Amino acid sequence: MIEFKNVSKKYARGEGGTVKALSHVSFQVAPGEFVVVRGASGSGKSTLLNLLGCLDRPSSGSYWLNGEDVAGYSDRQLSRLRNARIGFVFQSFNLLPRTTALENVEVPMVYGDGNVDSRRAASALERVGLGGRAKHFASELSGGEQQRVAIARALINDPAIILADEPTGNLDLNAGEQVMRLLQELRQEGRTILLVTHDDAVAQYAARELLLRDGEIISDRPVGAAASGPGAGGTA
Repeated sequence: MIEFKNVSKKYARGEGGTVKALSHVSFQVAPGEFVVVRGASGSGKSTLLNLLGCLDRPSSGSYWLNGEDVAGYSDRQLSRLRNARIGFVFQSFNLLPRTTALENVEVPMVYGDGNVDSRRAASALERVGLGGRAKHFASELSGGEQQRVAIARALINDPAIILADEPTGNLDLNAGEQVMRLLQELRQEGRTILLVTHDDAVAQYAARELLLRDGEIISDRPVGAAASGPGAGGTA
């Protein structure tokens, strides 16, 4: 279970000023939900994702993850938490270009306990349909293949939560659909997916949408198949 309780985030700006990126945000996400986060540029989406991923801390409020308030964790505790429970998928893939697909997938293990299991990394590549591309450098792969390598990397430590920031933003339509079908499969396996997007078509893969404006949630409603199901309606 993910729960934000009255979370705000401020950033310092020169001359003693501050910018409020999030303001008194509260919501819950149940295990296995697929939630899309939307909003205009500057609405707070990236800040929200950084807080969810334990890459940053709230200025106030609390973040409960599986019954633990992680807002006050030390940097070391947050690092261990990220490595064990959270997988990240980014728009720009964030692969090492002159490193093979297999070696890119192994990176989280290097930063974890240091025990690199190449067979497990190869299995993760097989899982995303890239077993035959394991020895290819990232720079030799198409955009869709690079994003699937990034998903394999996100899965290598078997995280319960996948955070995706515009994962189809740099892909053509066909590659984007492949990536979204893969994320949907991961949700069907019981993983929790939170995805930031501007794309209406991508949003339809989710069951729920959080809409941000000026650092506040202005809508929390069902989307995609959930929106047309029995009892759909949501709250604004």
